[in-house]
Amino acid sequence: MIQVLTSIFLFLVIPYILWTLYTKSSQRSKINLPPGSFGWPFLGESLSLLRACWAGEPERFINERIEKHGNSVVFKTSLLGDYMAVLCGPAGNKFLFGNENKLVAAWWPLPVRKLFGRCLITIRGDEAKWMRKMLLSYLGPDAFATHYAVTMDVVTRRHIEVHWRGKEEVNVYQTVKLYAFELACRLFMSLEEPNHIAKLASLFNVFLKGIIELPIDFPGTRFYSSKKAAAAIRTELKTLINARRVALAEGKATSSQDLLSHLLTSSDEDGKYLTEMEIANNILLLLFAGHDTSTCSITLLMKRLAEHPAVYDKVLKEHLDICKTKEAGELLKWEDIQKMKYSWNVVSEVMRLTPPIVGAYREALVDFEYGGYTIPKGWKLYWSAAAAHKDEANFEDVERFDPSRFEGAGPTPFTYVPFGGGPRMCLGKEFSRLEVLVYLHNIVTNFKWDLLIPDEKIEYDPMAVPEKGLPIRLHPHQV
Repeated sequence: MIQVLTSIFLFLVIPYILWTLYTKSSQRSKINLPPGSFGWPFLGESLSLLRACWAGEPERFINERIEKHGNSVVFKTSLLGDYMAVLCGPAGNKFLFGNENKLVAAWWPLPVRKLFGRCLITIRGDEAKWMRKMLLSYLGPDAFATHYAVTMDVVTRRHIEVHWRGKEEVNVYQTVKLYAFELACRLFMSLEEPNHIAKLASLFNVFLKGIIELPIDFPGTRFYSSKKAAAAIRTELKTLINARRVALAEGKATSSQDLLSHLLTSSDEDGKYLTEMEIANNILLLLFAGHDTSTCSITLLMKRLAEHPAVYDKVLKEHLDICKTKEAGELLKWEDIQKMKYSWNVVSEVMRLTPPIVGAYREALVDFEYGGYTIPKGWKLYWSAAAAHKDEANFEDVERFDPSRFEGAGPTPFTYVPFGGGPRMCLGKEFSRLEVLVYLHNIVTNFKWDLLIPDEKIEYDPMAVPEKGLPIRLHPHQV
């Protein structure tokens, strides 16, 4: 029997597979595809991109191929198992952001889809619009103008007293990571129990490492470990969801208490509510977004301030001027955040040089022409924030740290895109802005610091992090 099946496979199935591959290859050859290479089978050019990220130069992957193909505005490649077109420069960003749900739609590689499940970043169309609108009512500027600044200030002050005050040396990345995760747990789920937060944080550290990896799912691989960690996180979240559902029914919790209550009590126009799994997936996504990206931004901000004392002094003056308008011990308000204009310019320049997220993806909904080439329906598209931010055509002397680039009208549109753009612009932009500025206010008004490892290497794995976590020596201000 086995021999019969083997014969059938050899004489029927294999020729069919070869014929299919030949047909697809012939079809591709008739299409005017962009220049480029698909690289190795399955692997494509993924390892080249990952190596550039690990070296702290994600833009190198893009720049090498642009140069190789005669400064083409688009090139083809294969990343994480998919044929892909990379659209370069501000024109590419404008095209993708402006054609959302027309020519292109949001898409993420298989590892991201597998790990996050059905949530805001992995769904499309009307469902995605409704979910975004629902979340924006909790995460938008109007929501932050009420009580979030005060809550963040309370958590930040307590964190500094516990983890910074009285210390001579601190590992910035590891310490800020504790803060960012605690803050996200508190704001999103009203979770404050230290051991529970620590357990979730430990799982998140494993989960993060598999997000931008080849989807090789067997023990010992990053993706496998990340998938197990994601399952464990969901188990914890479902317990919290069920407990909150009971508390809401018994009147012990309110619909406006936090994000968890908001997700449980919000429905679409047809009265449909999110499932337990969808709620867990979206909280998983927002814990990731509100935890890891902000941690990276704050860490790299502190690195740049230590490297540029004149910039630190201007930031400190701005924050001391805010302190002069407040009573002793008075907490920050939304109005105080709006006064931190120079500080936000500094943060923006940090994100220009080292964007927390390297880039993102789309999928072609139809065949379309771009740059004189055809992009077939179903192909994936990639845009790179890192490459746009390091392009001499967009920014003069790109490696120089210069917050003044963001004064006045700021950079040319679509050259600076740390939060993406268009209908799918990062939902957590305001959350991140508030979190980073509140933290900055409390740090600079309490300390100055020196880097223990000057010129410490930055690597993307998958986000920008100093190789040793940025150890620093603290110098408290004299009261």
